[in-house]
Amino acid sequence: MSAIRPTRKLSIANIRAQKGGEPIICLTAYTAMMAEVLDPHVNVLLVGDSVGTVLGGHDTTIPVTVDEMIHHARSVMRASPKSLVVVDVPFGSYEANPEQAFETCSRILKETGADAVKLEGGVTQAPTIEFLIKRGVPVMAHIGLRPQAVRATGGYRIVGKTDEECASLKQDADAVTNAGAFAVVLEGVVESLAVEITTQIAIPTIGIGASPLCDGQILVTEDLLGMFERTPKFVRKFADLRTTISGAVKDYADEVRARTFPSEEETYSGDKPAIPLRFKKAQPLKH
Repeated sequence: MSAIRPTRKLSIANIRAQKGGEPIICLTAYTAMMAEVLDPHVNVLLVGDSVGTVLGGHDTTIPVTVDEMIHHARSVMRASPKSLVVVDVPFGSYEANPEQAFETCSRILKETGADAVKLEGGVTQAPTIEFLIKRGVPVMAHIGLRPQAVRATGGYRIVGKTDEECASLKQDADAVTNAGAFAVVLEGVVESLAVEITTQIAIPTIGIGASPLCDGQILVTEDLLGMFERTPKFVRKFADLRTTISGAVKDYADEVRARTFPSEEETYSGDKPAIPLRFKKAQPLKH
């Protein structure tokens, strides 16, 4: 796959212009090292609250804090000169009212330099999205399966299997579009419904467990790299780094035990010959 190499940083206008055109390529990033690797190949880097499950070991994204999101977003911003960087707004920091949302989002943007934020919710969050955009906060919306709401909805379940769910999700898509969101993530949505929404709204749709006909796609990077043994159905593992890393660490441990690492080429020689550890006299402890 060839890298995308524009002459300047991508903007929200660039992303909106890809509606119905070349697919928008999105991945998650939580560290500078990963951002540096991903940046040449993607359009959007999402500093997702999935950091809580991927790096933090939590069962859900709910425990993630605003301070944590700011910490990781700063790291990503240092290493992504080209991609549009979007930061998830964590659970409990925006739902109370639009004023709370603005306080949280303005802090995230000011302290990280990121390009936009992402909020979960459709009709219920449309007034907040409109409030934020009028005050200069660019918003990507997120509807369908909402990880921050899994405790309320009964778990991670696909959306759009009933007529009622289809009608509700269409209303969500229209609401966030009319509120001014520049794009919307469709997660865990029945394919036919995802296609219908994509063709009917004016902003780009970013699919995850939705349809290849969405305007773009996003995955958790560690999922596609094969870092987890179990992944959702919609994930394709493009690598098996879990096995590769495990094998490398085993080889390292074996060589350390055999005292074949570090080798002569990997140590610094001095004027005096090295004395094997077993021949050195133990030094008395200093009190």
